[in-house]
Amino acid sequence: EGRTVLVSSHLLSEMALTAEQLVVIGRGRLISDSTVAEFVDRSSESTVRVRSPQLDALHAALTAHGLTVREEHSGSEPVLVVVDSTTDVIGGLAGSQGIVLHELSSVQGSLEDAFMKLTGDDVQYHASGIDPGAGAHHTNTQHAMGGAL
Repeated sequence: EGRTVLVSSHLLSEMALTAEQLVVIGRGRLISDSTVAEFVDRSSESTVRVRSPQLDALHAALTAHGLTVREEHSGSEPVLVVVDSTTDVIGGLAGSQGIVLHELSSVQGSLEDAFMKLTGDDVQYHASGIDPGAGAHHTNTQHAMGGAL
């Protein structure tokens, strides 16, 4: 109705549920001004998770099709994670090769994933007194995020 409420929060899961428009400011500059959905779509990785008893054949078919594939382990069973593709493309490719699928699901990144990816290199303050040779590297990143309801 043409009204804006400004909410500043570090609770990204709540912002994802309540805000429509998102403004991210880091180090005094505007990083993003978009809807929450646009921000997540643009700044997080969308993947497709695939389980199959024919994992090697599926992996070969997907990479031959030019797709980026990585193997992850979910419990005792390995799964393939395909970056920037769709379930339709992967299901169609598997079907055309006669490869059986046990799982085919889209996974969209969260607001927190998108925020960390977008602001990860925008560190304003570094902690002092840390010995880099000790294997610990700590940073303190300061950002402001607001959302309009």
